[in-house]
Amino acid sequence: MKITEVRFFQLSGRGDLPEAEERQSQMLDIYPEFGARGPAARLSGGVHKATYVEIVTDDGPTGIFGPIFAEQVPLIRARLAPYLIGQDPLAGERLWDVLYRQDRHARKGYQMLAISAIDCALWDLRGKVYGEPIYRLLGGPTRERVACYASMLGHSHDPGLIRERAQRVAGEGFKAQKWFFRYGPGDGLEGMEKNVAMVRTVREAVGPNIEIMLDAFMGWDATYAVRMLQRIEEYQPRWLEEAVPPDRIGDFAHIRRSTRIPIATGEHEYTRWGFLTLLQADAIDVIQADPDWCGGISELVKIGTLASAFGRQVFPHGHSIPAALNVIASQPPAVFPMVEFLLRSQPFAQFFHTTATLPEGGSLALPTAPGLGIVIDEAKVEGRVEL
Repeated sequence: MKITEVRFFQLSGRGDLPEAEERQSQMLDIYPEFGARGPAARLSGGVHKATYVEIVTDDGPTGIFGPIFAEQVPLIRARLAPYLIGQDPLAGERLWDVLYRQDRHARKGYQMLAISAIDCALWDLRGKVYGEPIYRLLGGPTRERVACYASMLGHSHDPGLIRERAQRVAGEGFKAQKWFFRYGPGDGLEGMEKNVAMVRTVREAVGPNIEIMLDAFMGWDATYAVRMLQRIEEYQPRWLEEAVPPDRIGDFAHIRRSTRIPIATGEHEYTRWGFLTLLQADAIDVIQADPDWCGGISELVKIGTLASAFGRQVFPHGHSIPAALNVIASQPPAVFPMVEFLLRSQPFAQFFHTTATLPEGGSLALPTAPGLGIVIDEAKVEGRVEL
């Protein structure tokens, strides 16, 4: 069996797509003309679009993965596809290494996102060849269901709505939930107090037995993070996430030394080597690698092995569910305890799929379909464009 083609398609259809009620702090917020422009991720007209990559073989199934970013398509087509044509799709380690080595700029950023998409599509293909979900090919399952935490990105920061939503989510069975800070250094002490008030409101709403995670989305600096951590420590957060960009390793180490609150990062870090640097610096407690971005399913497994050697846990970022769920289901729960589920956006990441993987009672059932289980529901497709 040989790879004969790498192709792309974009689907469009109509659905009830909610607008974000609130936005999180962001790196560009220090520049008013580029930063705070109101609620992020506004969706117009109820039109949903999603782009997929598909790997075709001469004698067997195809592998599919998505949605992916539009920026990944030209990179895959120009830089990666020539190294895939004519190759054995089952030779995963060889293919990953070839794609990593083919360009000196492939180590991070969109080049690694492109490699990640190909790796996940290849795993989908292998699962179909063997007729098994990917977690079985990786050595699982290690549990019957995978716990997930409710990620509250886009939810209003109105105190009444915070209390209502936090209590509702806890009542649905989620044992943990993550809230996103709106304010950063440019908002002064008034913004800092509003951040503290959000944390206080969530803790008062859910009580002492629900974990609270907090995300700054790289919108802070080290000094601001240390001051904020001092103010919120009494509310016992499970972690503070992405206080600064992950390449600021010294800042992460400084922040971690200043607090008893665990420090998390990794959705914007790449490959085992990126995480090794953070771990060797004793800079983080929680790894949040995303298989869609960090190098694919193959690389997330290696990052998990690395984490276990350092006594750290991996909570994969929730850009999409199929890849992360399969990895977690194959690995020890002590290393991979749960996955992130973005309540507002994740259902729409699976909008065009015949079967959406959605939580029940705060956990996800293990998939049973071969590969990633991504099958397009043609009834939802109003337009299809080959890219």
